[in-house]
Amino acid sequence: MRQKIGYVAILVGDYDESLSFYIGVLGFDLIEDTMRAGGKRWILVAPRGTAGTCLLLAKASTLEQAERIGNQTGGRVFLFLHTDDFWRDYHDMQSRGVQFMEQPRQELYGTVCVFVDLYGNRWDLLELKNYGPKG
Repeated sequence: MRQKIGYVAILVGDYDESLSFYIGVLGFDLIEDTMRAGGKRWILVAPRGTAGTCLLLAKASTLEQAERIGNQTGGRVFLFLHTDDFWRDYHDMQSRGVQFMEQPRQELYGTVCVFVDLYGNRWDLLELKNYGPKG
């Protein structure tokens, strides 16, 4: 049996604010936005043109969840946005107001730079030296 990770839930404070960031700033595609009971929405976004793992924008509904918005991993990088052209996406993201936490750097595995989303979650923008699916 083949398996894959379908969705990764990311806690958000507001659905529409989050959609504005992921679609308007990062350029992601809206995969689904469906109303659910109790005013909840099932919202899936993914990097443009991909058919892989989606982010599930999950609005915090408890105080405990709200306290974790923007820091789901204790300050570590949470998500890794792979690209086939680091400098194209880096400059595009800068022009859209994405906040980068460091200067781009070359590593043995590729070109990388940490940025934060609208809530402060840390991401890597990453072009692997041998870009493409593994396995």
